[in-house]
Amino acid sequence: MEALGPVGAGLIVFLENVFPPIPSEVILPLAGFTASQGSFTIAEAIFWTTLGSILGAFVLYGLGRWLGHDRTVWLAARIPFVDPGDIVKTVAWFGRHGKKAVFFGRMLPIFRSLISIPAGIEKMNLVTFGLLTAAGSLLWNSIFVVAGFLLGENWSALLEYADILKYIVVAGVAALVIWWFVRAVLRVRARRRERELERVL
Repeated sequence: MEALGPVGAGLIVFLENVFPPIPSEVILPLAGFTASQGSFTIAEAIFWTTLGSILGAFVLYGLGRWLGHDRTVWLAARIPFVDPGDIVKTVAWFGRHGKKAVFFGRMLPIFRSLISIPAGIEKMNLVTFGLLTAAGSLLWNSIFVVAGFLLGENWSALLEYADILKYIVVAGVAALVIWWFVRAVLRVRARRRERELERVL
């Protein structure tokens, strides 16, 4: 960040949006701390990190748009234990709650990146997607950049709270994955029993 200035902070956030394992919870307060040292202004830090968030989101939006609804369902049908019907239900849910999902998703680890893909699949209006992404990213980025700026050299204290949020989200995702897997296995077994009964009859 000292070498590239606020553009460097924006570049790292862009990569974080495309490659979720890079943690914005570290990047943003560090950008705020760097701004507090006079390397650049806090306004520049917020502007460039938010721009990085928006551009990264559009990359994954483009991926979702390229995949499209039909191709996604087709791919899902070829993945073991994945029911294309679940994809259709997910898409229907996104159709009802997509705007809220895009806005609030920007404030959740992992989801802030992945939520762009279903938005692209459903061909959400580009302007609407961009505005919701900008609003959610601006709010999230500002909180962490300003906190890092105010805390100064103690900016790393934020990581403890960010980790708690991350663990909650990861635990929730893990629970959903386990629930989905168990349900998929039970569904496969039920279908096998039905086929066996049909053969007997």
